[in-house]
Amino acid sequence: MKLVSWNVNGLRSCLNKGFLEAFQALDADIFCLQETKMERGQAEIDLPGYQEIWNSAKKKGYSGTAVFTRIPPKSYSLGIGVEGMDDEGRVITLEYETFYLVNVYTPNSQREWVRLDYRMEWEEAFRNFLQELDSRRPVIVCGDFNVAHQEIDIKNPKSNRRNAGFTDEEREKMTQLLGAGFADTFRTLHPDRKDAYTWWSYWANARERNIGWRLDYFLVSRRLMPQVTAAEIHPDIMGSDHCPVSLEIDLKI
Repeated sequence: MKLVSWNVNGLRSCLNKGFLEAFQALDADIFCLQETKMERGQAEIDLPGYQEIWNSAKKKGYSGTAVFTRIPPKSYSLGIGVEGMDDEGRVITLEYETFYLVNVYTPNSQREWVRLDYRMEWEEAFRNFLQELDSRRPVIVCGDFNVAHQEIDIKNPKSNRRNAGFTDEEREKMTQLLGAGFADTFRTLHPDRKDAYTWWSYWANARERNIGWRLDYFLVSRRLMPQVTAAEIHPDIMGSDHCPVSLEIDLKI
């Protein structure tokens, strides 16, 4: 089974920048999107054989997630069920017989950390949500986590030390999530791979120079890790300031 996750930074824009070609080339069984910035029906998307599931923010043109799957789930849910945290379309959960799949777009702490307190509350609530799912069956969780976890995950760790996405607080929350029974699939399979990033600023030719951050992840319940056969980053696929990441896992549906 192949899964792909991609922050498209506005799906309507990405559709004009090769999204459908990338979608077909990646050929995923389940394709998760973040930062769709739209509602279902606001663009023509013809993906035969795929079920569409959308979770759009109440605020128009902001945030949002979507899943396209050719493996129909038993059921699905939107959000995490916590008051004040489900208005921005950040989570979609698909339930299958043998696992849960969670697609997440984690809130950005923003400049001068104006949303850092909210981010900390979100992290606690989201970890609790995942642990509750994990108590029932294994979990695959993917998306834009808006954090470069370790220094190897960012080109310039020293100059970015207190910037949003690389604060000690955000990094510690990722450490706590992994400590709660989850594995970072890419880093587990590629512990020493440097210069492997999933997001680049639009400024100063950052992508061409590969001055990037690894913000996009596939995490799995640790007991699923032996069934993971590949976890990759696809920096050659354009269309967004993020690139897709993928997971291949030998898992019965």
